[in-house]
Amino acid sequence: MKPRTLSSVASAQSPTENGGSSGRSGALSAPPVVLEQAVQKIDVNPPKGTRDFPPEEMRLRNWLFNNFREVSRLYGFEEVDFPVLESEALFIRKAGEEIRDQLYCFEDRGNRRVALRPELTPSLARLVIQKGKLVSLPLKWSAVGQCWRYERMTRGRRREHYQWNMDIVGVPEVTAEAELNSSIVTFFKRIGITASDVGFKVSSRKEVLRCYSISENLFGKVCIIIDKIEKIPLDEIKKDLKSVGMSEEAIEELLQVLSIKSLTKLEEVLGGAGEAVADLKQLFSLAERFGYSEWIQFDASVVRGLAYYTGIVFEGFDREGKLRAICGGGRYDHLLSTFGGDDIPACGFGFGDAVIVEEKGIIPELSVQVENIVCALDHDLQGAAAKVATLLRDKGQSVDLVLENKPLKWVFKRAARINAQRLILVEIQSGKRDLKHSLSKTEASLLFFNLFVKPKLPYRVNGI
Repeated sequence: MKPRTLSSVASAQSPTENGGSSGRSGALSAPPVVLEQAVQKIDVNPPKGTRDFPPEEMRLRNWLFNNFREVSRLYGFEEVDFPVLESEALFIRKAGEEIRDQLYCFEDRGNRRVALRPELTPSLARLVIQKGKLVSLPLKWSAVGQCWRYERMTRGRRREHYQWNMDIVGVPEVTAEAELNSSIVTFFKRIGITASDVGFKVSSRKEVLRCYSISENLFGKVCIIIDKIEKIPLDEIKKDLKSVGMSEEAIEELLQVLSIKSLTKLEEVLGGAGEAVADLKQLFSLAERFGYSEWIQFDASVVRGLAYYTGIVFEGFDREGKLRAICGGGRYDHLLSTFGGDDIPACGFGFGDAVIVEEKGIIPELSVQVENIVCALDHDLQGAAAKVATLLRDKGQSVDLVLENKPLKWVFKRAARINAQRLILVEIQSGKRDLKHSLSKTEASLLFFNLFVKPKLPYRVNGI
């Protein structure tokens, strides 16, 4: 078909200046303009750093999310969710945080600054403040949601990922951190990961703050710099620390402490056990009681890169050293007050999906599984087959209904491909076909339904 022109459209709707009986004389006639109908090819790949989820990938994702949610249920957590689009102000806290520069943010049509959420914790804090006294403490909330960060893509890192969060609000004791670490260990065990595969590095920000008298305003910046200690050269770390106001002597002492890998050594260097050391000792003691002591170790260099953490921090790591942090979290007792709420003790963790799904090699084979496949042996029996499918679905069974006339060979192949437990063939007379050869190609059991289709009578289906 030739593309229509603007002039042909116009002439079909109104007379031209030379033609019609109505219309204004002397009207100008525009030259014909061809409407381009050529198909423009687009890049069919998703935007860089994002993913599609075809059926096989969706099965893996659902398997992972089901494990997230089941662990949350086992620990008595309630699931919540938040908008993917939030106020930009919720995520702009302190200068120096990488997350500030990684926001997908823009101004909407109402001239409001908004952003795609880069993490879930600030949204949780906002919801806690919003609910106020309508909720009773402590809160145990979990969430699984998509997060967006425009960051440099590396192994196991994308610009979007799904994150599992578990947070405890209203408990100041270290028992909260111990419970959270226990839940992560439970998850790992469920999916086949052992303590020889991954572990937890645990530290405390309190000790750094106490020992070096770093001001509150400076503390967040220092922690953000230290968080890069395994990512950039040590000389750059020193340079960055000096640029925020630390003396060379303080920098050297700080780096010495950050290299410590045992609590005993930390006490020796600091000259006694402070509050943070006592908290860490209690955490390790609780880990023994929970049964995951072989999973955790002390590492003073762990501070996490988010400014809102205030006490114990932890992150999951790959013991082979091939991956960045698998998960991480800690205590954030002052986050709610930065949004205008009260200071309420809280701690939690975030666990991204990309690293585990792609890198650890522990994902099971997850094939499609349908309980029944129903096929009419005659075109006139499509309605009868639909009735059979409906009866089965009403009983809660999954049914793949063959919607076209297909040869039996095709039907058996499909039954095998979708791992159908039963193959139901709908025919008018009692089936006496020799299907032994075909049956050997599939594990589906074969049922023939003898249907007597009479006016004003329901379909009589034997065997359901």
